[in-house]
Amino acid sequence: MMIEAVDWADIPAGTLLRGTPAERVREVSARHADLDVRPEWFLKEAPRQAVQVAAFRIARTPVTTGQWAAFARETGRPLPVGPASHPVTGVRWSDAAAYCAWYTARTGDAVRLPEETEWERAARGDDDRAYPWGEVYRQGLANLADLGAGGTLPVGTFPDGASPFGVLDMAGNCDEWTATVYAPYPGAPQAVPAVESWAADPHVTRGGAWFHHRDLARCARRHGAYDPDLTGVGFRLAAGPA
Repeated sequence: MMIEAVDWADIPAGTLLRGTPAERVREVSARHADLDVRPEWFLKEAPRQAVQVAAFRIARTPVTTGQWAAFARETGRPLPVGPASHPVTGVRWSDAAAYCAWYTARTGDAVRLPEETEWERAARGDDDRAYPWGEVYRQGLANLADLGAGGTLPVGTFPDGASPFGVLDMAGNCDEWTATVYAPYPGAPQAVPAVESWAADPHVTRGGAWFHHRDLARCARRHGAYDPDLTGVGFRLAAGPA
């Protein structure tokens, strides 16, 4: 069986302005007051830190149900539900990692889940932008709750919502697993929890799904998968530089 090749975006080595300054958390929270988002949810992004990130590759779009189907058939997992061009969702972290191992074995191209800092670097680029496409939230650049789609859409539906490196769907459509286990950033405010025991899995997810609000479209927003059914949770692939 032929395995569909990954459409890679090359992310150069550079400096990521990771997270949000603690003194700006109240301001960020105020901008989302209509969503009833708690300020402490944004506090997990603090403090702001310049982080050096090595060059890597990241898939331009999340893994689709069509791509997942080949893995499911070969490994005896249930076939996914939904159109082949839509992102696969409801994926456990362990199964996403297993997909990476399967793809590596079948193709010889070593793939993995992106680290949290890599994901944010791919979304944010070299500057301090709030969203993958720029500083201002714009409805219609991502499949989030305000779009009203009611479910996933084909990956790459919003080319104008691309990140500076041309990576698509980094806001909305499906939430995405990273390889990073949640922990407060070094120097985080004392109010930031050491663990998130209420999450369905300890790994950080990024990006937000179709039913999430615009706060999850922010490049800095880090969160867990809180629904035990993992509704809306998918993933994309990463790899070392070509």
